[in-house]
Amino acid sequence: MRLLLLTFALIASNGVNTATTIGAFPLVQAASQQKSATDELRQSAVQEEESELPKVLIIGDSISIGYTPLVSTSLDGKAIVRHNPGNAQHTSNGLEMLDKWIGDEEWDVIHFNWGLWDLCYRHPKSKAQGKRDKIRGTLTTSVEQYEQNLDELVTRLKETKAKLIWAHTTTVPEGEAGRKLGDDTLYNEAAARVMEKHGILVNDLNTLSDSFEAELYVGPGNVHFTTEGSSRLAEAVADSILSAIADE
Repeated sequence: MRLLLLTFALIASNGVNTATTIGAFPLVQAASQQKSATDELRQSAVQEEESELPKVLIIGDSISIGYTPLVSTSLDGKAIVRHNPGNAQHTSNGLEMLDKWIGDEEWDVIHFNWGLWDLCYRHPKSKAQGKRDKIRGTLTTSVEQYEQNLDELVTRLKETKAKLIWAHTTTVPEGEAGRKLGDDTLYNEAAARVMEKHGILVNDLNTLSDSFEAELYVGPGNVHFTTEGSSRLAEAVADSILSAIADE
């Protein structure tokens, strides 16, 4: 009792109105609970709104990783855009990982590509990034195997009932360490045969990237794009997705 009285005395000596202070605790707690409830309602409203938007999955390598955030921004409020975790790499990796990437989600649109990894030559002693070496290296996936793998991948993707959009592999520039000039055309021709067989829409990012000036690439002989280059690809990707959504 003496300790309690002493505490009250100390509070009073500091000029604090004890009655007001003690009575404020329930008010503060109520205000906090009200704010929490309001935040939960707002979050629920956002989630409900998002649940009604079309869900888009983009599958691909570092090129798509570069443009996906820009596509997401472009389609904000129109679609929910996701990318497969990490880099999709080559078609053999796609066959192994596709079911995990699709998961249990009911995707409305799937925009997908494999190619730059498949047509790449690599050598264990190469000092180039990714062990790329088109002189001494081994080809990752032959064009024949690539076509067969794509056929299997598309067959599985069709089971999702999503609108499917194939993205042609972007340009292999002159001087690329592990990729041969013109192989992008050969692999895209194989992909086109598969897409025609299955009736899949094609987004021709190869023709688009062929038209890019050198400044839109990260550097000479580099398959990657600057932010501006990725932005131009993103515009084409977003347009193709919106068209697919409108056709549903």
